[in-house]
Amino acid sequence: METDLAVTEEELVQVLSSSAFGKIYNLKLHSVGVGELMLLMPFQESIERPGGVIAGSVYMTAADVAMWLAIMTLLGKDAITVTTTLNTTFLNSAKQVDVKCAAKILKLGKSLIYGVAECRDMAGRLLTHHTITYMRIGG
Repeated sequence: METDLAVTEEELVQVLSSSAFGKIYNLKLHSVGVGELMLLMPFQESIERPGGVIAGSVYMTAADVAMWLAIMTLLGKDAITVTTTLNTTFLNSAKQVDVKCAAKILKLGKSLIYGVAECRDMAGRLLTHHTITYMRIGG
């Protein structure tokens, strides 16, 4: 783990494990760097939509959570930030596979934070691409 992180890996794991969405989707911290983070979302039947493909909202949640935690690598775990935009492009569907979702902050502004996220299957096939903007709340 890099020493320039504003949060420890253990703190990120605690934030993730104590969040309802982390539990619902069984999200796991895969890797972390300054301004970037990757989550692992193990497959579970509850994330399938009719037809057996993973539901689009699941990718969106994974991307949003990855970005939220990536922001913490720069601002710390107590920073209050909220999603203002989340644009998603669905590129491929997936059935019964684990998914990795990586987020990277491209611009950390005084009030807005802009970044991208991608979700891929374990073979590296790109499933979704997301652009995400967060807003800082308070000081």
